[in-house]
Amino acid sequence: MTVAPMTEARRAALADTILASAGDAILYCDRDGLIRFWNPGAERIFGFSAEEALGRSLDMIIPEAQRARHWHGFQRVMASGHTHYAEGDLLAVPALRQDGRRISVEFTIMPMRGPDGRMDGMAAVMRDVTERFEALRDARRHLKEAQKADEQP
Repeated sequence: MTVAPMTEARRAALADTILASAGDAILYCDRDGLIRFWNPGAERIFGFSAEEALGRSLDMIIPEAQRARHWHGFQRVMASGHTHYAEGDLLAVPALRQDGRRISVEFTIMPMRGPDGRMDGMAAVMRDVTERFEALRDARRHLKEAQKADEQP
């Protein structure tokens, strides 16, 4: 059985459905780091509405201690067009919610190029993994405590 390729209209409908209904945060920022797309998943995870996020810097979700490192890497990718994270590697970083609470997110990035091949910006798909991160941290702490207790006479 031969399957016909998806039509451009059907492909666009699929993309729109994914962008609008994914539970993960999907966002796009331009080459200046300004948010240009913010889906409902991003609203749920970070607490900012699309109206509050659009046009603002990514700094609104990046903890201050991580900003210099983030922007150094971001600017390098915008200048070179290359990132070793674009192959589907999963990054794990702290992030900020609107209420100031820190969360842990895992995400992948996708460099976006314009018609001229020049870097236009970055898209990212992010997932809140705070509960899993905290459970793993607690398990490690309990293991250390148990090992210390076993070492005592």
